[in-house]
Amino acid sequence: MSKQRHLTIDERIIIETELRKRSSFKSIGTLIGKDCTTISKEIRAHRTSEKTGAFGKAFNDCLNNYNHSCNQRHICDRCTSPKRLCWSCGKCIDNCIAYVKFSCPKLNRFPYVCNGCPDKSRCSLEKFFYRAYKAQNEYDLIKSESRSGIAISEEELKQLDDVISPLLRKGQSLHHISIYHADETMKSERTLYKYVNNGLFSAKNLDMPRTVRMRPRKTKSSSLKVDKSCRIGRTFQDFQQYMAENRDIPVCQIDSVEGVKGSSVLLTIHFVQQELQLAFLRKANDSQSVINIFERLYFELRPDIFIETFPILLADNGSEFSNPKAIEFDSQGNRRTQMFYCDANAPYQKGSCENNHEMIRRIIPKGTDLGKYTQDQISLMMSHINSYARKSLGNKSPYEIFAFMYGEELLKKFGIQFIPADEIILKPELLK
Repeated sequence: MSKQRHLTIDERIIIETELRKRSSFKSIGTLIGKDCTTISKEIRAHRTSEKTGAFGKAFNDCLNNYNHSCNQRHICDRCTSPKRLCWSCGKCIDNCIAYVKFSCPKLNRFPYVCNGCPDKSRCSLEKFFYRAYKAQNEYDLIKSESRSGIAISEEELKQLDDVISPLLRKGQSLHHISIYHADETMKSERTLYKYVNNGLFSAKNLDMPRTVRMRPRKTKSSSLKVDKSCRIGRTFQDFQQYMAENRDIPVCQIDSVEGVKGSSVLLTIHFVQQELQLAFLRKANDSQSVINIFERLYFELRPDIFIETFPILLADNGSEFSNPKAIEFDSQGNRRTQMFYCDANAPYQKGSCENNHEMIRRIIPKGTDLGKYTQDQISLMMSHINSYARKSLGNKSPYEIFAFMYGEELLKKFGIQFIPADEIILKPELLK
């Protein structure tokens, strides 16, 4: 039996084939020379969800439907026949107060997937399948990206920063700090230099006089390593599939706007349908500052309004969006939104948000330090941008369209006000 060897695509195809035959994990492991626990971990790590119905049945994962105890009719306006039972179309789960989510109990034990289930053609619940090629793609993505960047968590980085940055500002060298604080840092001097060069500490190269005098080496800057497994089930392909099944749900695109590297940044939230964009000032481009903004919005707006306003979030692959569960769920574990990611190097997949950033750059040009502005100034800027009429909206402004759909009271909570057409300013003079 081979050890310390990764699974290949051929071995994954064998796993998928044997699952359809309902073979045991032990027999599958014998075929490819792996332990049965390896097979179990592989299947659970790379199984994919499919919300599909069955022959003559739409997808419906309600417990009452599963027990055949549901007699609800005409819950929503989609149904043309008042006599039709709601479970037959499957769209009742969004509106029915009697809806209780139910998952197949067979998925909690061997084989954890529906590949070989004899009842899958008659089942209308959420199904999980092991697909060899999709599992290989997920594995390749995690493997390649796990070998890039700097392997340190934000908590560890903050602990190091609290020790090192104050001493650097006092004029001490990293060599001196690494000698007398070896037990606190537990990092080599070379590693600490790497962290400073990549701007991960609040202290910069300017705080080290000898480093500033030396000619910088031509090395590629490394970013903070992100756990890419958080994107499994949240890829752009998953987003497209989800939107195909839920066409009426509005989408919000989120992104960051930088000024000077290492200084304050903006979190932008763009409502695609209304073309309205919000911007929130953050002191650092880390994931915790993004989480804090969504936490504040969740409590200020009330949970029901937040869920209605931000049902879907589409982000890029920045490290500031690397903790999706903290955004998707509140402290009690209740889901409040669904988050997805664009493909790497594909900003066009959220082009509406990127295009709106051009309006921000008219007022705050690239290279401007955002730290000199206040949130009130940023909100004023977004008020002028959102009051500007768009041809794509029938010569209406995003403010007017959003106010019509959600009400002006919500815009006031966002800090957005209406600016008369002749008073709109889209130049740097606005914030002076």
